[in-house]
Amino acid sequence: MYRFIIVFVACHFLVPLSHAQENGSITGRVYDAVTKEPLIGANVFVRETSFGAATDLNGRFTIRAVPAGTYRVQASVIGYKAIIASDVVAAPGRETQLDFALQPTAIDLDEVVVEADYFRELADAPVSAQTLSYEEIRRSPGGQEDVIRAISVLPGVVQVSAGRNDLIVRGGAPSENLYVVDNLEIPNINHFGTQGATGGPLSFINLDFVRDVTFTTGGFGARYGDKLSSVMNIQLKEGRRDRLGGKLNISATQFGANGEGPLGENGSFLFSARRSYLDLIFKAAGFGFVPEYWDFIGKANYSLDRTNEISFLAIGALDKVRFFNDDEDQRFSNSRILGNSQDQYFSSIAWKHLMTNGFLTVALGRTFTTYDFLQTDSLLAPVFVSNSREGESSLRADGVFLFDRSLELSFGAQGKLGRVEGDFAWTPTSNSFLQGPDIQNLENAWDTTALKANAYVQLARTFFSNLRVTVGGRLDYFNLIDEPVAVGPRASLRYAVTDLTTLSLSGGTYYQSPSYIWLLSNPANTRLRHVRVDQAVLGVEHLLQSDLRVRVEGYVKNYSDYPASTERPYLVLANTGAGFGGAEEGFSSFGFDNLISGGEGQSRGVELLVQKRLSDIPLYGIFSLSYNNTEYTALDGVSRPGSFDQRIIMNLSGGWKIDENWEVSAKFRYGTGTPYTPYLADGRSDFAAFNGERLPDFHTLDLRVDRRWNFNAWNLVTYVDVQNVYNRKNVQQYRWDPRNARVETAGGAIGILPSIGISAEF
Repeated sequence: MYRFIIVFVACHFLVPLSHAQENGSITGRVYDAVTKEPLIGANVFVRETSFGAATDLNGRFTIRAVPAGTYRVQASVIGYKAIIASDVVAAPGRETQLDFALQPTAIDLDEVVVEADYFRELADAPVSAQTLSYEEIRRSPGGQEDVIRAISVLPGVVQVSAGRNDLIVRGGAPSENLYVVDNLEIPNINHFGTQGATGGPLSFINLDFVRDVTFTTGGFGARYGDKLSSVMNIQLKEGRRDRLGGKLNISATQFGANGEGPLGENGSFLFSARRSYLDLIFKAAGFGFVPEYWDFIGKANYSLDRTNEISFLAIGALDKVRFFNDDEDQRFSNSRILGNSQDQYFSSIAWKHLMTNGFLTVALGRTFTTYDFLQTDSLLAPVFVSNSREGESSLRADGVFLFDRSLELSFGAQGKLGRVEGDFAWTPTSNSFLQGPDIQNLENAWDTTALKANAYVQLARTFFSNLRVTVGGRLDYFNLIDEPVAVGPRASLRYAVTDLTTLSLSGGTYYQSPSYIWLLSNPANTRLRHVRVDQAVLGVEHLLQSDLRVRVEGYVKNYSDYPASTERPYLVLANTGAGFGGAEEGFSSFGFDNLISGGEGQSRGVELLVQKRLSDIPLYGIFSLSYNNTEYTALDGVSRPGSFDQRIIMNLSGGWKIDENWEVSAKFRYGTGTPYTPYLADGRSDFAAFNGERLPDFHTLDLRVDRRWNFNAWNLVTYVDVQNVYNRKNVQQYRWDPRNARVETAGGAIGILPSIGISAEF
C-alpha cells in the first residue's frame, strides 16, 4: 500500500504545478423527456458564471471557452421544469457532453418561481429509481470505475461478496436483474458471467462512454419485462463532433485506449479497447489461476435529418482463465474452482423517428455468448466439462404518443429468435466436496431454436396538475415451456402533496422465463412455468433543499412458480446463481435437477435514502439504510431464509471537493450476516439445517483521493483508492477442508487493497 501512496505523491511533485491551460467546452442536447422532441431556444447556462448558450433547431447547444473546473449547468425553457446537472467537468482538450430531458409542466404566470432542483423525475419509474452521472460513478470509492459497484450503495441492494458483481435486489435472485445498454437488452454485462444469472467479477462497460445510469429496484413500467427485480438502464454518450479526441488510462484492473470524433457534419463515433493486467498481478502473487480479458465498445450516430437518426452499437468481451498446477497445493486449490472462459458480443442498429407529439424507435439486435466451463480434481482429472452457446436475434419497436400535455400513450413489441446449443460431461469422483448432481435422464447435448416475444401498452394521465396515474399491461411468450403465455398488469400513481413532497405508489405482476440452461440440460424441465412475483411499493420523498432529498419506501414481493428441485427438496433456484459455483454447490445454478414450478417466497422491506448532490456547498454523498426479510419455501414445505438474505444494510458514501484539483471521498458499508448451511462431522452439508445459521456481520471502509492536472490541450486525472482500510477480516463463506477434516473460513484474507489510476484525456 505504501508503494502506491508514494507513486501518487511523487506524481504530484513531478508534474508542474502551474502551466498554460486551454479552455474546455460543454455541449449537448435539450429535449422533451416524453416525446424526445428537440426544444428550440432553451436556455443553458453555467451557474454563477457568464457562460451560456441557447439551443438550435435540433435542440443542440455548445458553450465554448469555459475555464477548466467543475460546474453546475442549468437548462430551462417555458413550459418545462428546469433542472440542474452537477459535477460537470470542463477540461482542456475535452468536450463535455450533457443531455437534458425536461419534463413538461403547467404554465402559470402568477405562480412563485421555484428553484430548479438536481434530481431528475422519471415518468416511467415513479418509485425506486435513481440516476447517477458519469462523474458520480467514476469517483465512487472502492468502485473501480464499475457501474455495478457504484450502484451497490443504493437502498435494497446487496452485493454478495466484495469481489463479485452479483446483485441481490430486494430479496430477488442474481438472475432477476435486467441490463439495457442504449435500448439493447444484454443478458449480462460482466466478464466471466454466471450462466443463467447476471453476475460476474467486473463489468465490461467502459465507464468513459457512459452518460448516465438509471437503476430501478422495483415498480418499473410495462416496457421492461422478463426480469423480476431491477432494471439498469445505461445510456452511452455520443462521440465528439468538433474534432478527434481520445484517452489513455490505467486503472485498478486494466489499461486501455479510447478514440472518438465526427462522422461528417451530422454524426460521430467512439471506440475503446481495454485489456486486463490481472494475469501479471495474480502470477506475481503466486495464485494458481490467472484471469485474462479484453473488451471492446464501438458506437456511431448519424442524423439523416431533423426527424430521423441512425445509431450503431457493438460490444465485445473475451475472457479466459489459465490454471497453474505446478505443485500439490495449487492442484488442490484449483480443484475447488470452476474455470469459466467466455467470448461475448452484442450489437444493434437502431432507427429513431420523431413524429408530431411523439417518437418511434425500431432496433435490430444480436446477443451471443459462449460458455466453456471446466473443473478438475486434485489429480487433474476432469470432474465437469460444459461447452455451450446462447445467441438471440431480436427486432424491437417502441413508441410514445402524446395526445395532449396530460395524456401519454406508450406501446411496443419485440420478437427474439434464439439458438442454444451445447454439451456437458460429469465424471463421478470420490472427493466429498466435488459431488455432482445425482440426476437421471440428463441431456448431455442439445441444439434448440427458441422463440420469445413480448408486447406492452401503457397509458399515463395527469389530473389536477399534481396527480399522475399510469396503467398498463405486458404480454410475454416463450415457446420452450408448456405454458408459454404470461400476462401482467401494472399500475402506479405519483401525487405531489406540495412542491417539495411527493407520495408514490406502484403495484403489478411481473414474469420471468426460466433460463435456457435450466430447460435444455434436463428435458423434464420444459414443464416449468414463468416465474411470477406480485409486488407493491409505497414511498414518500421530500426535497429538503434543491440539492438534498430524503426518500422512504416500503415494499412487498410475493413469489410463486419458482423452479424447485424434486431431488433436493430444500432447494429453490432463487437461492443459486451467485459466486463462481461449481461442484461445491452441487452445480445447483445450472438447473440440472428435475425441476417443477413449486417454489414460493416472500420479501418485505423498508428503505431510507438521503442524497446530497454537489452544489455551491462542495460536499456530496449518499446514505442508505435498508431492512429486508426474505424467505423461500421449497417442495418440503419449510420456509427458510433466502441464501442472500441480509436483514440490515447500511451504506454511507460521500466526499469533499477541496478545490478544482483535489478531492477526497470515503465509503463505509455495514451488513448483517447472510445465511449458510452448516457441515456434518464427515464434511457433508447438513441440509436438514439448510440456511440455518448466519455468517458474522460485514463492514468495511474504503478511501479515495483524486488529483487533476490541466495542461495545454489535454488533462491528467490520477487517484489512489484503498479498499478495506482497517483490514477487516470479513467472512464471506465457510467451507470444508478435506485435508485437515475441518471447517475453514473463506473470504477474509484479501486484507487492505490499494490501487491507483492514471488517465490522460486529449
